[in-house]
Amino acid sequence: MIAEPSYTLESLSAQLAGKSEVDALRTLAELFPGQVVFSTSLGYEDQVVTDMIFANNIPIRVFTLDTGRLFHETYQVWNKTNSRYDARIESYFPNQEAIEKLMSEKGPFSFYESVENRKECCFLRKVEPLNRALAGNKIWITGIRAEQSPNRQTMTQLEWDESHQLFKFHPLMNWSFEQVKDYVRANNVPYNPLHDKGFVSIGCQPCTRAIREGEDFRAGRWWWEDQSKKECGLHAK
Repeated sequence: MIAEPSYTLESLSAQLAGKSEVDALRTLAELFPGQVVFSTSLGYEDQVVTDMIFANNIPIRVFTLDTGRLFHETYQVWNKTNSRYDARIESYFPNQEAIEKLMSEKGPFSFYESVENRKECCFLRKVEPLNRALAGNKIWITGIRAEQSPNRQTMTQLEWDESHQLFKFHPLMNWSFEQVKDYVRANNVPYNPLHDKGFVSIGCQPCTRAIREGEDFRAGRWWWEDQSKKECGLHAK
């Protein structure tokens, strides 16, 4: 039996150096067959990556976290994407008992009351399901871009995720928002209609609003909190 080759951050980065986004995704799928997954929130950036994967028949599993609090429009673009590519986006739900306990003890809007409560809700609805989705995989693809938040500006295109013990690859890390929109238009990619109403980063319905002129990308997420705390824990260092 041939031993599976092991890669360091440096050696895997060298494998991807100079490649286009599509070629890099294809290379990862070839190096780690059946162990590459892409997590989509069905927003602008993630729809671009989804198109790169499905339109080019790259064998990468695509999944989303259905928190139970998504916008109706998010489900619409999910369904439209499945139909457009004749593909299936896998779904991961929160643990039923944990959500029932949270709702019974703290009510449906506990996340407005404190940062701790909000992070608890994010953990149960997003982080725990994500941990299950990533288990056993070697590569986690995301749609993260550097300009989305201060926390993300310190990330590199390929990273080692210590908590999940896998590599994270962000093909759009250095893309601008205009590049994302141009790709969507040029390739007729299905997108969430909320983007046309001022919603830039779209998450759970109670925690997302449209942004106003001059506000940054993350201003519409958890808008009642301090700017420095605006992460749900999915991409925590």
